[in-house]
Amino acid sequence: MRILIDESLPRYTKRMLSSHIASTVQAMGWTGTKNGKLLSLAEGQFDVFLTADKNLRYQQNLAEKRLAVIVFPSNRLSVVKTLQDRLDPVLSSVRPGQVIELSA
Repeated sequence: MRILIDESLPRYTKRMLSSHIASTVQAMGWTGTKNGKLLSLAEGQFDVFLTADKNLRYQQNLAEKRLAVIVFPSNRLSVVKTLQDRLDPVLSSVRPGQVIELSA
């Protein structure tokens, strides 16, 4: 699975995804790109977008995207680390256009 990690999440998040192909927004050269354009850029290259932006689902029409979105409850490293064990099962079941909000 190809995963894009939003700049709002700590870079540590990439270490949690060792069994997947993961990249950060920064590594792609997309830092500062607005959400609509970012999702369009990511759509053909990634399967899942990880973010802590809880408003994304209300700002963008995600149902029509070929990209799934997983929303973390916080971008704090301590919170992100607690979700490590729950992330792989979610990734294995997520579908394009789906938005899943993780809880702390």
